[in-house]
Amino acid sequence: MPSSQSLALEPVSVTRPIDAAIDLAIDQQRLVGAVVLIQHRGHELYRRSAGWADREQRQPMRTDTVFRLASVSKPIVTTAAMVLASRGVVDLDAPMTRWVPDFRPRLPDGRTPDISLRQLLSHQSGLGYRFLEADVRGPYAQAGVSDGMDASGMSLAENLRRIATVPLQFAPGDGWFYSLGIDVAGGVLEAATGQTLGQIVRDTVTAPLGMADTDFHARDAARLATHYVAGTPDPHLLAEGEVVAPFPGVAGIPYSPARALDSEAFPSGGAGMVGTADDVMRLLEVLRQGGGPILDHTWMSQMTHIHTGQRDLDEQPGWGFGLGFGVLRDPIAAGTPQRAGSWRWGGVYGHSWFVDPASELSVVALTNTLHEGLPAGFLTDELCDLIYATLEIVS
Repeated sequence: MPSSQSLALEPVSVTRPIDAAIDLAIDQQRLVGAVVLIQHRGHELYRRSAGWADREQRQPMRTDTVFRLASVSKPIVTTAAMVLASRGVVDLDAPMTRWVPDFRPRLPDGRTPDISLRQLLSHQSGLGYRFLEADVRGPYAQAGVSDGMDASGMSLAENLRRIATVPLQFAPGDGWFYSLGIDVAGGVLEAATGQTLGQIVRDTVTAPLGMADTDFHARDAARLATHYVAGTPDPHLLAEGEVVAPFPGVAGIPYSPARALDSEAFPSGGAGMVGTADDVMRLLEVLRQGGGPILDHTWMSQMTHIHTGQRDLDEQPGWGFGLGFGVLRDPIAAGTPQRAGSWRWGGVYGHSWFVDPASELSVVALTNTLHEGLPAGFLTDELCDLIYATLEIVS
């Protein structure tokens, strides 16, 4: 086991339980490596890298390791969309056909309803995800749709064309289903600006905030984490093209780890970015504090507003959805110490993050082990409880 980088700004005894939990997850081979950052009241409470960035090469995890972000891309691209909306470049509630006139998926009865950018960003558009279909006979698979993590070789425009051939699951605004909506939103942003999505994100979010390592492909392969799949007796190396399902009963994702090094791969707004834990934390802390310097509070508050009413997200009781991430409506139903109004999401490469504005708390936990970042993973439940227990000590 490599030595880990650790910095706890509170007394060592306070953060020792968090260290112990991470160590145990690695010793039990639930994780190969991880970076965990905690900010409390605007100050760094905890910083640690642990385990291996590349187990076979004996390369220790570092706090500046670059990860394939998967759905951690979503809040980044959503923030870019909000910046453009605040400038009047796009309208959250106008039909997206204003910018992408050929994107007109039909309902099962043949109608072609309008879809807004707001519905795309909140997963209320009626679109779905290929990896959530029951098997490879599903309509997205049959249409050759990419979820943004495979080596598809197609353009963003071609992927949108294929998505539009698949019938909607429900009329936009009438339901919630996790989807390719933010990939489609990326196409809207490109059409509205005449720029690539990568340039849009750099101009509106990553450059202004100094997120130097966040992009749609990694510039330094040596800093990119190697990814693994949890299994028995230990995690195995994620192979190029390997299909892994995040939970039973779904077709799963044909992963392409090499995609992160391909500058020609289309920019997947929902899953295609790479970045570091520090970069993700920088964005979350800016949003927690109201959005400055890139967004004012009025636009930021639209992201954290629950757009799904009293509807629970699938298998996530107590959680609704804002724009780009889940928002906690009922902590008791969710069984979490987080305060109402907290936001969170994760990523199928093994990541989790959350922000509790009422507690002035932001947490980023990036790993290189599928699927510890999902709601049932170690990072979301056990680590969260330990962090709140720690906060009771340091408050």
